[in-house]
Amino acid sequence: MDSGTSIFKGAALPTALAGVVALLAGLVLDGAKGAAGAAVGTAVVVVFFSISAYVVNWASKISPQTLMLAGIASYVVKVLGMMILISSFRDVTLWNTVIFGWTVVALAVVWIVAEFRITLQTRRPYIDEPTTDRERGVRAGRGS
Repeated sequence: MDSGTSIFKGAALPTALAGVVALLAGLVLDGAKGAAGAAVGTAVVVVFFSISAYVVNWASKISPQTLMLAGIASYVVKVLGMMILISSFRDVTLWNTVIFGWTVVALAVVWIVAEFRITLQTRRPYIDEPTTDRERGVRAGRGS
């Protein structure tokens, strides 16, 4: 399993578990609307962060420069997408928007902390080093 996959699994599972806790808290605080807000917030965080993790993992296999560009680009797209999404959900009445917002914030923090924790535990660089001469040549741009 490459480092990107282990980081993804190490962050997605705690976030999903925290999402279940958020859903139960939303249910207790505001009934079905609270639970719906927490469920939508959980889905938003898991989808946004999963796409970002996939893009960064893909870029890590190309080059360190591509990894950096993908990391910055995915961050900018994620922030802009969240701003657009949250502003478009402002007048929604199907779920509790306050619980939705707090769920997004809390689960984003959980994802980031879990990702950081798994990165420290693996003590491996995020970029998977080439294992064969052919990979080294392709990654350095000297081959096909």
